[in-house]
Amino acid sequence: MTRYKPRLSLFWRTFVLLALMLLGSVLAWTETLHELEAEPRAMQTGRQIASMVNLSRAAVMHTDSITQVSLFKTMKDQEHVVIVPREPNDVIEPLNNDELNHHMAKELKNRLGHDTLVAERVNGVPGLWIGFDINKDHFWLQTDRSRFDQPEAKTWLVWLTTAAALSLLGAAWMARLINRPLNDLSIAARRVREGDFQASQLDESASTNEIRTVNIGFNRMTQKLARIEEERAVMLAGISHDLRTPLARLRLEAELSVSDATAREHMANDIAQLDAIINKFLDYARPDQIELSPLPISQVIEQSMAALRNRPELDIKLSLEPKLMVQADAVELQRVITNLIENAARYGRSSDTGIARVEISAHKLDNSILLCLRDHGPGVPEDQLKQLTTPFFRGETARTAANGTGLGLAIVQKIISRMGGTLELSNASGGGLCASIRLQRAHIS
Repeated sequence: MTRYKPRLSLFWRTFVLLALMLLGSVLAWTETLHELEAEPRAMQTGRQIASMVNLSRAAVMHTDSITQVSLFKTMKDQEHVVIVPREPNDVIEPLNNDELNHHMAKELKNRLGHDTLVAERVNGVPGLWIGFDINKDHFWLQTDRSRFDQPEAKTWLVWLTTAAALSLLGAAWMARLINRPLNDLSIAARRVREGDFQASQLDESASTNEIRTVNIGFNRMTQKLARIEEERAVMLAGISHDLRTPLARLRLEAELSVSDATAREHMANDIAQLDAIINKFLDYARPDQIELSPLPISQVIEQSMAALRNRPELDIKLSLEPKLMVQADAVELQRVITNLIENAARYGRSSDTGIARVEISAHKLDNSILLCLRDHGPGVPEDQLKQLTTPFFRGETARTAANGTGLGLAIVQKIISRMGGTLELSNASGGGLCASIRLQRAHIS
């Protein structure tokens, strides 16, 4: 059993790869900037603190003891700087040994002396504590550490989120730019497959050389295919039309000149069969002109069966849900049903009774209508089911004992495809061939 492998569209595959690449680049640049910024920032912080200590030392040295009290209060209130005496029994907690603190402490000792103390907590009070001396007196300068800390994690998160969002938008735009020409090509190829050559033209003025070359080549190919299809249709119609005149003369001469009634009947049957084959060629060569409109499917089936009810070899049973509306072309859908019934009458007869029993059913299925036509004949080998809609294919089975063109099911497949539906052929469990047609359901308000 083959395991199912999930598949991504080209847009999502390109988007994911570009997004991963851009997000990886953003993270790499962020880490690089962080590393390059750490040491200079620590050095700058050390210089700022050293200048604050030197200014505080100069202020204390040039004021008397009475004025120092007022000075210390002003520094605390306005600059959030506290100067207190340093005692021998102070409990000191040194700075964390991270990269920023290491560079900052090194710069402070270079500027203030190697005996400078730097701590993050003294006697349980947090802050940035700098120990310095004034005339052999020992002091602590305490300030708020947040004044010199690096940007908060929230700031980095905001910038990273912004960069990531811009990267994702850029990846989506680039993926769409790359995917759009291929998507246009895919849509045009699907239209060509459906026979719509006029609506499958690509832009020949694209700015990219490679895309412009592909579009020009594709347009030339579709133009050539359109000419070939047109010539084929004209050729088939011309041949079919030109054959009808001598066939009419042959039928008239057979009726007038052949005295044997049995021979005359055989000749008439052969001419009628040739005329039916010509009709099939004309149907297959018919231009693709379909107008879809809401239709009651029961009415279309009744109209299709009107000319077939009196045929003794046919036994048709209907099983239709009431008030089913289908989006289709009335004439083309009648041709589909008529072709399938004629196919069942020709190949689905019972070997015992010689009667072809045909069951026609229709019911709703989500937003579509499922129409099934089943005969009770010998069926078709499984390896030939997919080839039944190939033009001129006739399997070597009991179903093809009668003469035919091999175009009936090909015409059905072509019409259903033009109406936006699907055709599935399968062998029924009780014998016979089942044709399942799914067409768009029409919603009437």
